[in-house]
Amino acid sequence: MLNSNQSSNKKKRQSFTIIKDDSTDGHGGYGMGSITLENMSSIIVDPGEDKAYVDMDAMHARSEVERRVKYIKDKDEVPNGLLYWIVWVTVEHGDQGPYYAGVAGSELRVDRSIRRAYKSMAEHVNHMEKSLKGNIIVDHMDAHSKKLLGAFLADFSEEMWENSNEELKNSLL
Repeated sequence: MLNSNQSSNKKKRQSFTIIKDDSTDGHGGYGMGSITLENMSSIIVDPGEDKAYVDMDAMHARSEVERRVKYIKDKDEVPNGLLYWIVWVTVEHGDQGPYYAGVAGSELRVDRSIRRAYKSMAEHVNHMEKSLKGNIIVDHMDAHSKKLLGAFLADFSEEMWENSNEELKNSLL
């Protein structure tokens, strides 16, 4: 056993930090390689209720639809789960002004009656990264959910919608 004055021979791992602003100011010290989620928002698309809305708690897996359920790794174990999409939306500023740069939807299935839910954490993390990199990943979403998302984004900010690329608009409408 180790006491507080001893150290183990195990390698110390650097942890991955998510910070709001760049604390390094370019000096390359602690925090170098960290990312900012300042320009990312999480939108919940609920096709069963015909609505889409911003829920920033989803950034930390604490949205209302994600709470009070146990997550199962096998989608087949949640056969009656209601479908939701957590959509990671990244906003950038271009010559014309702000625009939706990256949009990636991640599946979530929730069955409140058995307090179980399915989501692939790897998919959610990968989609967050893809959104930050400016990718549009919505082809796997059902048509109704894509229309809800497109209408929400256009209504939320007509300027950002108009400034967004045609790939996004064509994918969602």
